[in-house]
Amino acid sequence: MLWDLFCRVIDNHGDLGVCWRLATALARRGQRVRLWVDDGRALAWLAPRGAEGVQLVPWTDPAPALAPGNAVVEAFGCDPPTAFVAAMASRTPPAVWVNLEYLSAEPYVERSHGLRSPQWAGPGAGLDKWFFYPGFTPRTGGLLHDGGVDGDSPAATHAATEAWLAVQGWAARPEERSVLVFCYDNPGLPTLLAALPPQPTLLRLAPGPMQQALLAMHWPQGLRCVALPAVPQTDFDRLLAASDLNIVRGEDSFVRAQVASDAPFLWQIYPQHDGAHATKLSAFLALYLAAMPAPLATTVRGAFLAVNGQTVGTAGAAGLASAWADTETWAAWASAHRRWRRHLRSGHELCDRLLAFAQEKLQGQR
Repeated sequence: MLWDLFCRVIDNHGDLGVCWRLATALARRGQRVRLWVDDGRALAWLAPRGAEGVQLVPWTDPAPALAPGNAVVEAFGCDPPTAFVAAMASRTPPAVWVNLEYLSAEPYVERSHGLRSPQWAGPGAGLDKWFFYPGFTPRTGGLLHDGGVDGDSPAATHAATEAWLAVQGWAARPEERSVLVFCYDNPGLPTLLAALPPQPTLLRLAPGPMQQALLAMHWPQGLRCVALPAVPQTDFDRLLAASDLNIVRGEDSFVRAQVASDAPFLWQIYPQHDGAHATKLSAFLALYLAAMPAPLATTVRGAFLAVNGQTVGTAGAAGLASAWADTETWAAWASAHRRWRRHLRSGHELCDRLLAFAQEKLQGQR
């Protein structure tokens, strides 16, 4: 099949990260993919070698006059060009049109996944647009956990990653634990990190608004920082797998911290002015914490809320610091995270489900 995948880059390259990962996953399954991007400059570091089977199409105005493929995916409601939609409708059979939505653990995802939206007017009149929702449960579109750093031998993978980190100058010293930090602007993060007990700790700081702020901090003795450049997705997965704690943001890194690493993680959700992100975070934590013992779940919840600025005072920071210092508590969190990771990776994979979904709709048109 030929896929047209449309992506608009909004602000933090998260949309592009998800779309590139989906495009390459489809290509690995023998599909041909045209990735339409209005601003593809970030791919120079996100995917410097490109990918076999993926063609990058500049999404200009007017858009290139290409005949639609079998399936058209608009990522996050980005609205393909009018002329292209008209060509989709005139194609025989019509192209399958899918709106790939944002990931959420909220209950509406199960209700909305797979719903049909008939197009009664406009250039796409006569087409159906189908809503495809990623999610954590079987009644959703699943998670994009294809690829990553899961080698046949975990020990060999670990050794290779450590050697790679040493070459880059990012390796932790033998006595150090490491934290990967990839966040939006976050005034509470320095307090959270400074509260970590005085154990040798390496903060690997990914590019973003917090990198320079954290580098300029006066940190307690034993805590040191290293600034990372922008790295390809495959290298970011390596950094996640090599960390003792991952603090991540957005959607793509949020998923990768769960499916590509055994380390505990904290998620800074994209803040929304109406506070809707708090509900979204709560829905995820209800799933992530469900199997944890109550005391551990309370500690982990407090740390998640703290990194999102939803706690008063230093309770969340103190809980994280206590867990970081207590070997048994940290081991329990890591064990719970590994169980969660195995659960996710044994479930439905988004690319497989999307491919089957599109094939089913195509067959129904014949």
